[in-house]
Amino acid sequence: MADAPSNAIDARRLTRRFGDFVAVNEIDLAVRHGEVFGLLGANGAGKTTAIRMLCGTLPPTSGDIRIAGIDMIRHARRARGRMGYVTQRFALYGDLTVRENLALQAGLYGLDAIRSRVRIDWALDRLDLVHDVDAHASSLPLGQQRKLAVAAALLHEPDVLFLDEPTSGLDPLARGEFWELVYELAESAVGVLVTTHYMDEALFCDRLALMHGGRILVESTPQALLDRGVATPMIEIRSAQLGECRRQLAHDGDVLEIVPHAGRLRVRLRAGLDAAAAARRIVAQAASTGLAIDEAAPVTAELEDVVVALLEGEGVAS
Repeated sequence: MADAPSNAIDARRLTRRFGDFVAVNEIDLAVRHGEVFGLLGANGAGKTTAIRMLCGTLPPTSGDIRIAGIDMIRHARRARGRMGYVTQRFALYGDLTVRENLALQAGLYGLDAIRSRVRIDWALDRLDLVHDVDAHASSLPLGQQRKLAVAAALLHEPDVLFLDEPTSGLDPLARGEFWELVYELAESAVGVLVTTHYMDEALFCDRLALMHGGRILVESTPQALLDRGVATPMIEIRSAQLGECRRQLAHDGDVLEIVPHAGRLRVRLRAGLDAAAAARRIVAQAASTGLAIDEAAPVTAELEDVVVALLEGEGVAS
């Protein structure tokens, strides 16, 4: 791909208005070939609107979009031919079999009979759909439906792949298998843009952009976000009485947030406090009420903590 454009996705000053409401506000977004780029943000942040514009299903109010170097606004059909799109909800035909769905999609992509057969056989094998080939899509478990959607999106060997919450509802094993495929695609120079609400999955991305209010608040690597940490100290608490512990902490004026985490409580404290001293005070206060805390110690921020802190800086409640 020596002559390929440097960016698989390139959007400049992308904006979408619905009347007086600005859903996406002049965002710049660039995803390189072979890169896994994560788009984070709560519901209403503008992620879905942005993806719909990038995919050519929603015209922008203003701005420029290029997909694999092709102007999406002027040459939408050509640009869409270079990309695959997997929506969060299953969008194929439930009354068709797996093979019938793939054959239909291959025809829509313009693949000839020989190429269609080769690509369908590849997709059935790579996405582990061989044993479901004659099953109706509506009868498949969620994980297999998601695999079928990805298989359909990859038939024409796109340069760009959009994945909207691709692992939502999948079990951890299926999520892991899915990300193995994503990495395989990136290694073959496909540019991947993925939205996810799983913070552990966000760590798998090469770069991340956090959206809020239609804007991109920050764009960085996961490690750089982790390194910036948070301005408020944090402690983690282990106790056999987590429910009661949480109830007590909810009335503590030094506590900003309490998050259950792997059988423990992660507690974010007011800025300026000494985390170790606060932990000792909380343990002693709990003991005075008969509540046993086995361990309370300062911890470093995780990605979710950093994201919450960034949103709070925008006046968003945690």
